[in-house]
Amino acid sequence: MSAETDMIKLYSARILALAADMPRNARLSAPTASAKKRAPLCGSNVTVDIVLQDGVIIDYGQDVKACALGQAAAAVVGGAIVGLTEQQVQAGRDALQAMLTSGGPVPPAPFDGLEVLEPARDYKNRHASIMLAFDATLDALQTAKART
Repeated sequence: MSAETDMIKLYSARILALAADMPRNARLSAPTASAKKRAPLCGSNVTVDIVLQDGVIIDYGQDVKACALGQAAAAVVGGAIVGLTEQQVQAGRDALQAMLTSGGPVPPAPFDGLEVLEPARDYKNRHASIMLAFDATLDALQTAKART
């Protein structure tokens, strides 16, 4: 397979559609906690705001400055995150990491939309950008926990 064919496969129409239609793509005015994560290799960054109530994310906002793969991952996370606990977010992050790095299965619902990123397994230099939304969310959850 040529490098051009690989890139076309990697940046599928579905990935580009997710990147173009990102849910919860505005910062929150009164978050419980916020966090920003950056992928040093490519410069992508994601800032996440959460509102937490009784250990459950009840509102979520994000500002995503990333490649299409990072945007697609953030779109799936943003569409699924409200109503989840830290443990559920961590499980989704761990499943995505395993899918990308060790041939693990597609993350289970509600993060099963991350299946679209399976072709990125072979592009290790893109993994950090793909993980940003989860990593920023988990940092925000830790900040919220430290405040209580």
